[in-house]
This record gives sequence, C-alpha cells and structure tokens, in this order.
Amino acid sequence: MKTVVIARERAAEVVSTDVLRRVVARGKVVHRPGLQARELRYMRDLRALLIGFADKSAVLLPIRNYPELAGLDRGELEQLKLGFAGRALCLDSCGLHVSIAGLLAASEDLMTVAKTVVAIKNGSRVSQAKAAASRENGKKGGRPRKEMP
Repeated sequence: MKTVVIARERAAEVVSTDVLRRVVARGKVVHRPGLQARELRYMRDLRALLIGFADKSAVLLPIRNYPELAGLDRGELEQLKLGFAGRALCLDSCGLHVSIAGLLAASEDLMTVAKTVVAIKNGSRVSQAKAAASRENGKKGGRPRKEMP
C-alpha cells in the first residue's frame, strides 16, 4: 500500500523579528543532539578504541569484539576518524563507516547498563496529575488511610 503525501503551498511570510524568535525557539525544542562523540583514540597497548564525549566521559571498546574493526591493521586503526557529526567511526581508505551507537548496542554489558539507566530515569518520573494529588493529600495530612471492612 502506498502512502501519498501532497505538499501544501504556503504563502510567503515576512520574516519579522517575532517570527524569527518563534522559529528559533521551536528549533531549540525539537533539536536533540543525541549521541555525539568528541574524541577518538586508538589505545595500542589495549588494542581498543577510546571514544570520548563532551562531558569528559568515555567508553573503551576492545577491537576483538567488533568484526568490522578486527580485520583492520594498526595503521588503519590509527587513521580512524569521527564522522557524521560525531555519530560514526570512519575510515575513508576502506569505505568504512560504523555507527557508534551500533557499536555500543553490540555489547551486552553496555546494553544492560543502558537499560538500567533508562529504568531509573523512567521510575523517577511523576505525572502532573500524581504531583497534584500528592500536594492535595499533603494539605490533608498525607495519604488517605485505607478503610478497614
């Protein structure tokens, strides 16, 4: 089944200061940079790649765990660069482009850590309705007691 989307024509809108401010504000809300590495080092002694991020945290990925990288020699590993805005490892001489997120997802231990972090984050969320109910109950002295039959 094909889905057809027909483009809408939009009247030319004068870009005033107010329009520009709204567009910039909307762009800030929508833009989520996601996983973006800032540093890549080949650790020869460990035969591993160190991938660093903006907050100075890093992950160390052993070459032997990744078939895409295991076939590369030392010189090629030292030539690896960050590409695609810090989202991939690239080696142009081999036409190699490997997603950093994919490398991280290939590690069971790293995925376990990621799942734990997500569970902690999701467990600490409180909806507006729950927060409002909690405030109301607090005004009355706390959680209402259950009625005993």
